[in-house]
Amino acid sequence: MIIGVGIDVAEIERFGAALERTPQLADRLFVESELTLPSGERRGIASLAARFAAKEALAKALGAPGGLLWSDAEVWVEESGQPRLRVTGTVAARAAELGVRGWHVSLSHDAGVASAVVIAEG
Repeated sequence: MIIGVGIDVAEIERFGAALERTPQLADRLFVESELTLPSGERRGIASLAARFAAKEALAKALGAPGGLLWSDAEVWVEESGQPRLRVTGTVAARAAELGVRGWHVSLSHDAGVASAVVIAEG
């Protein structure tokens, strides 16, 4: 059963400008593993914008309650390339409250826009 669906888009250039303007923003939005590629290189702005869109979409799928922490949601990628969500703390508590047992996430970026869809399944 679908508990919630969220979708979000982020303009890549605007998101990159926000990260440049406020360097500590990346540390508030992402956990360390989201900021770097498996090779150890810094993840690109388009990829970070898609992860930010996923976190926004996740919040919408949970009914957009206040008090969720960005760092309590992590977007990670399986070896196959499929994106996944890992939730802890405030996000996990809200998901449990709603009966969420699984997540589906899709990320994309093209033509200057990053997007994400999140489905919360119960």
